Amino acid sequence: MKKLFFSIALFAGFVQASSADDALKSAIAGANRTPANVTRDAARHPYETLQFFGIKPNMTVVELSPGGGWYTEILAPYLRNHGKLIVGISDPESKNENARKGYARFKQRMETNPQAYDKVVFGIFEPANKIDYAAKNSVDLVLTFRNIHNWVQFGDATMQNVFKTAFDSLKSGGVFGIVEHRLPASVTQSEKAETGYVHEAYVIKLAEHAGFKLAAKSEINANPKDTANHENGVWALPPVLANKEKDQAKYLAIGESDRMTLKFVKP
Repeated sequence: MKKLFFSIALFAGFVQASSADDALKSAIAGANRTPANVTRDAARHPYETLQFFGIKPNMTVVELSPGGGWYTEILAPYLRNHGKLIVGISDPESKNENARKGYARFKQRMETNPQAYDKVVFGIFEPANKIDYAAKNSVDLVLTFRNIHNWVQFGDATMQNVFKTAFDSLKSGGVFGIVEHRLPASVTQSEKAETGYVHEAYVIKLAEHAGFKLAAKSEINANPKDTANHENGVWALPPVLANKEKDQAKYLAIGESDRMTLKFVKP
């Protein structure tokens, strides 16, 4: 009888995992996604990346600095029915005009498709000024994609606060998932990370200082063709191609940047 109960439980777990897996594939294939964003899937591996971070459709998930919403297009529909997505974006009442405009653009983007984005919750994430996106011990997963370099300019104290607030928001056992442009360890990281690349060891140190444990690394988003040594930094590479026609064929051949993919856990 015990073996029967174990088999039933095992089968139920398999069905649940399979359902979550199908839901993620469905979200990635969703009609709400911008065609230009879909073309980046081969370089950004959203399915493998989110699987690595352990996402489930019933989780409360925070996405910090969603930018134009590349990952939001996937996360919002995936979490809409059974989970919760909180986006940490700039303060609509910020003293910074660009921050206010950024909030307005993102909000408008979400309002264009309420069937996909109507349940997205807005929290404040403006590292140099105000961070307030979730109560302590309330979140299952915090994610950020290619953003660490943007925050480095604000200094060590702000960086430590960013990681500490992520730590505080998570439940015990919760995960902080980071994807970031990777600077080779042999190259000196500048004070403000102007090239857009940072050391993997630097990110790990910040996370461990906040109390996280490094659970796993992945090379899902690695690109050995990228030397991280380009005129105009990481933005020389696609999709930005900051140097325009200059050496464009070379940069297209390289592809998107070499990236670390790190999974941290709150004990």
